[in-house]
Amino acid sequence: MKHFRNILVQFTQNGMGAGDEVLSQLLATNYLKILDEENDLPKFIVFYNAGVKLLCTGSPAIDTLKSIEAKGVKLLACKTCINHFKLMDSIEVGQDSTMIDIIDLQRIADKVINL
Repeated sequence: MKHFRNILVQFTQNGMGAGDEVLSQLLATNYLKILDEENDLPKFIVFYNAGVKLLCTGSPAIDTLKSIEAKGVKLLACKTCINHFKLMDSIEVGQDSTMIDIIDLQRIADKVINL
């Protein structure tokens, strides 16, 4: 049985860490795959700035993110960011949110993890 912890994970770029984009995406995909196998899941994963690209067609993390969402984790994408990158038709998973939503989640989370 899955347990949801009051944790907010935030992806602010198209991957994890600075530097090589391919490596960054590989690290994010591996992180999400391991997270998907855990019994303790965060309640929310937020994607903003270039992080919204992880939710789009062609992202190496798409299948894992769909699995995580199917288990009940809320995936939220910054609508301003989606519009900025013109990705509205490319989003495959998650739902759009506002900066107010993100601030509210940051405020109520017991822990915020920035990736």
